[in-house]
This record gives sequence, C-alpha cells and structure tokens, in this order.
Amino acid sequence: MGVFFSACGYRFSGSGNLPSGVQSIFIEVLENRTVETGYENTVTNDLIYEFTRNGRAVQKSKDNTDAFLTGVIVSERIRTISRQGQLDPLERRVQITISLKLTDRGDRVIWSRSGISDSEAYDVGANNQITERNKRHALEILSKRLAETAYNRLTDNF
Repeated sequence: MGVFFSACGYRFSGSGNLPSGVQSIFIEVLENRTVETGYENTVTNDLIYEFTRNGRAVQKSKDNTDAFLTGVIVSERIRTISRQGQLDPLERRVQITISLKLTDRGDRVIWSRSGISDSEAYDVGANNQITERNKRHALEILSKRLAETAYNRLTDNF
C-alpha cells in the first residue's frame, strides 16, 4: 500500500525569496521620528535578527552586498483604551508605524512599503515609573512583531 502526498501550493508567510534575486543585504539604522530615544536601534536590531533567523545573509558593511534596507519609524501614537472613572486611565495602547525601502547597489528601488503598523496594550501603573516600564515592554514586543511583519511582506511573492 502506497501513500501519496501532494503539494497544494500553499507555503508559510515569509518563506519566499527576497525580490530581484537579492541574496545579501545591509540594514541601515532606521531614522526615528518619535520621542522614544534609542528605539531606532531596537527596531533595527530586531530586523537584523529576523533576517538572520530566516537564513538570510545580513552584511555588517555596505561593501559586497546586493541591496540596502533603509527605513523610518514614522510615528508613535498612544491612546487610552480603558478607564476607571473619568480621569484615571487603566490601560493604554501604543501604535508604531514604520516605512521601509529596499534598494539595489544602483539606488534603484526594488521594494518599498509605507504604513507598516502594529499596536500593543499596556497597563497604566500606580506611578509614572511603572507605567513607563510597561510602555517600554510593549514597545519591545511591537518591535519584534514589526520586524516579523516587514520580513514576511518583503519575502511574500504574491
């Protein structure tokens, strides 16, 4: 008795190739247009991690690379999503939006996406220090998710 397996054409998100036959990239530190000091390093490092985790060659210098990934952390938006009474917020949501561009060595744009966005909720603490720690944790989670989303969009060949 034989077993027959058939591929249906489905694949995991982000499992495709980089556009235009790119094999190796250099990821520049993103420009940060938010008030979150140092957040550009967090997002850039998470992008590098996401690419290397998926077996992509990320170069440490611009020399001998096929393409350059550049980007901007465009905005940060914070909203209160639950309250206790009129004035006491219990929970907030932070939303980060980024834009990315992949260019080849000749400065030709291979791929670009604006408005890559995600949000994460965090608790408002008993004091500003606790609230800020909770917000920082939410931003770290967001950075990882944005990096994963960006990688998946860059490698989806739909």
